[in-house]
Amino acid sequence: MTTVSKTQGKQAIKSFPAPAQLATPTDLKSEEVKAITEAVNRLVADSFALYVKTKNYHWHMSGSHFRDYHKLLDGQAESILASIDTLAERVRRIGGTTVRSITHISMLQTIPDDNDEFVPAGEMMRRLMEDNQHMAHAQREAHEICEKNRDVATASELEVIIDQTEKRTWFLFEVVKGMSNTE
Repeated sequence: MTTVSKTQGKQAIKSFPAPAQLATPTDLKSEEVKAITEAVNRLVADSFALYVKTKNYHWHMSGSHFRDYHKLLDGQAESILASIDTLAERVRRIGGTTVRSITHISMLQTIPDDNDEFVPAGEMMRRLMEDNQHMAHAQREAHEICEKNRDVATASELEVIIDQTEKRTWFLFEVVKGMSNTE
């Protein structure tokens, strides 16, 4: 049974402690698992939001560089999607539970949705670059929480994910820089 409580006008879905049927044994203390679960679940939610935004821009790309940007964003979306499963499974392995629904994601996400009818290619790239920078910052914060709470395995996974996020940011930065130099 999912426990739901009211927080700031929204319903909060409890991710810790896990119900007895899902309580994976761990040598981490309950307060350590709680801190890690909260930090990583925010990353899972933000990754879903960034994945959807990246696919949105992939689907709605137009302009002279359509093919290149379309392919770039598709590859970036795949990278983001892969990180979601890695992080969610880490939460489960340490005895927490992870996101359950779009509603749960919306309660945790800090990456803004984009429902604009049309976004020019350069603006898409700029927004995604900023969102990836935001993600890297949040990932580093989660990494610190994992280290502080003795979870070297999740910290290690985050190091790989941070590197992937920085690579996406770098590619987007180069696109944005190139657009401002030529357009």
